[in-house]
Amino acid sequence: MTDPGVPVAAAPDAPPPRVSYLVFRLERRIRACLDEALARHGVTTTEYMALSELRLRDAPSSADLARIAFVTPQAMNLVIRDLEQRGLIRRDPHPRGGRALRTRLTPKGLSTLRRCDRSLDSIEAVMLAEIDDPDRVTLAETLKLCAQALHSDTRALTPVLRPQKPPPSPWP
Repeated sequence: MTDPGVPVAAAPDAPPPRVSYLVFRLERRIRACLDEALARHGVTTTEYMALSELRLRDAPSSADLARIAFVTPQAMNLVIRDLEQRGLIRRDPHPRGGRALRTRLTPKGLSTLRRCDRSLDSIEAVMLAEIDDPDRVTLAETLKLCAQALHSDTRALTPVLRPQKPPPSPWP
């Protein structure tokens, strides 16, 4: 049985790992560290993403928050309800009326978010310890470009389907 902590040597003729695979592995490791760190503050990763976005944008809709956090609008509604019950956010009627509510951080929410940010700072410090400042800037810019490339035209990801002849009928 192999030890999961010991890397397994790749076959000599194996191709290098795909960039998307490396990004996925990194994301999974970051997520595990983040989940653990945020739990100490009583916050989930999805809640942290929503709180962070509320700090950046003026009253985004719950649908916007759901897209950013990669959850369904229904799931985000539950997150928002929980954050509101805990006093981390408040929702006010939209000035133009209607059913829309404007969601904003409360002082308690901002304080919680800052504590969570310090935990994320610690995770990033460990992750980036061996990377110098110019390479950190390059890494961040490159990751942004990659995300923009996939976001701007997802049609490029859809394979072109060519019409095919139906298989011959087995019946005369």
